[in-house]
Parts: sequence; structure tokens; C-alpha cells
Amino acid sequence: MSMTKTKVNDTCQVRCFNADLVTQIRETLPEKNILEEASIIFGILADRSRIKIIYALRNGEELCVCDIASMLNVTIATASHHLRKMRDLKLLKYRNDGKLAYYSLKKRHIADILSYSLKELI
Repeated sequence: MSMTKTKVNDTCQVRCFNADLVTQIRETLPEKNILEEASIIFGILADRSRIKIIYALRNGEELCVCDIASMLNVTIATASHHLRKMRDLKLLKYRNDGKLAYYSLKKRHIADILSYSLKELI
């Protein structure tokens, strides 16, 4: 029995579009700055270590860099790199207590996005 693959053409063969629908969708798209923030959030969520950090901080916990490094099983420098990037993007806040630096979530909705996504996968 011969198994030949049939090429599926998954593109439009003619150029046409529903002008009213396209206009309606364009009018409802979020503002450029909102889309940029969403892009940043999903960029952060594209990294496993940063997902773990958000998960660890999701319930309002405040963890020091050493705690996070230990949780991730990475060096303090590596943990600091992730935390600094997230802080620079204004997703985390931090405070110093003597020689310790503590981090917590600045924007709760990031934890909500992550929790919802994980719940759908489990």
C-alpha cells in the first residue's frame, strides 16, 4: 500500500478579506503600550527559571536572593540576573535589609496569568 502525502495548502489562494470584520477587530485592539506590556510579561514567562520565581512569589511571599538561588539550584549571580531583569521591567520590587536583598511581586496579575496557565495544563 503506497502512502503518499497530499500537500495541504493552508494559505488563501486569492487575496480577499472581510473589511468590516477587520475594521472592527482593529478598533478593539489594545493600545500599543498595553500590547508592549503584554509582550514583556509573556517574554518573562517564556523562561523556566523566571516562571519558578513568579510561582515562588505568587502568594505575596518575599524571598531573598539566596532563597531564590537555592530554590532554582543556581548560583546567586544567576538568580540575581533573573531578578534584576524582572525588577528592571517593573514586575518585581525589592528591599535591602542589611546585606540581604528581598524580592516580591510588584504586579499581582502576573501570578494570576501563571496560575491560570498552569491550572489549564495540569
